[in-house]
Amino acid sequence: MDNSGKEKEAIQLMADADKKVKSSGSFLGGMFGGNHKVEEACEMYARAANMFKMAKNWSAAGNAFCQAARIHMQLQNKHDSATSYIDAGNAFKKADPQEAIKCLNAAIDIYTDMGRFTIAAKHHITIAEVYESELAIAHYEQAADYYKGEESNSSANKCLLKVASYSAQLEQYQKAIEIYEQVGSNTMDNPLLKYSAKEYFFKASLCHFIVDELNAKLAVEKYEEMFPAFSDSRECKLVKVKEFDSISRLDQWLTTMLLRIKKTIQGDEGDLK
Repeated sequence: MDNSGKEKEAIQLMADADKKVKSSGSFLGGMFGGNHKVEEACEMYARAANMFKMAKNWSAAGNAFCQAARIHMQLQNKHDSATSYIDAGNAFKKADPQEAIKCLNAAIDIYTDMGRFTIAAKHHITIAEVYESELAIAHYEQAADYYKGEESNSSANKCLLKVASYSAQLEQYQKAIEIYEQVGSNTMDNPLLKYSAKEYFFKASLCHFIVDELNAKLAVEKYEEMFPAFSDSRECKLVKVKEFDSISRLDQWLTTMLLRIKKTIQGDEGDLK
């Protein structure tokens, strides 16, 4: 479907909205319904943004939503301003990730100012997903803090597990171990979540193994004592006999960790020769 007509219409709407904003700032414009003109301009920017979206001009859509967000803020419509910044961020994600992050951060600032920490946490996760790198860690940590403050412990744990995963990949094993142990301890007494605890203790064991095999054995003993169900788990038996290759459905994280363990073991065997 050809939406080029929509793009032309959007460009014209943007120009008309700009004129309304300028005229509202003049002396006469201020006397004769300045605020009303600004509100109309805001609606026009939002309509233009949606037309740009239809035409798949994501940068133009993001810019139009940003214009709407700024005017909403000028009119003290904080919630509408934040919503427009989120719309801008979602549009920019398809064209300019750095601009997307700026818009999402602007929305987060508004939500935290309003005390809406759960929504702010959700958008920190969105930023983390845009980064998907070391830079994601800070946003997952901030989201976890906000969720904890709102007593959303399950959501906080999901964010912390992301931090642990990235930390281990970045060879920050102690940080990863502490998180896996913490989340494992939090979930092992929950009837619905206790089956996940063995996975977290297993991942903590793998991180220990990369650092030091003796420490790994001591850690496994500690986990068995804390959570007896871990003793009977397949994961625990695999750690004890180091038959890591027999784990089914290896994901990328596990593959990376297991390769590092193999290098460690081979290095230790080389030292003994």
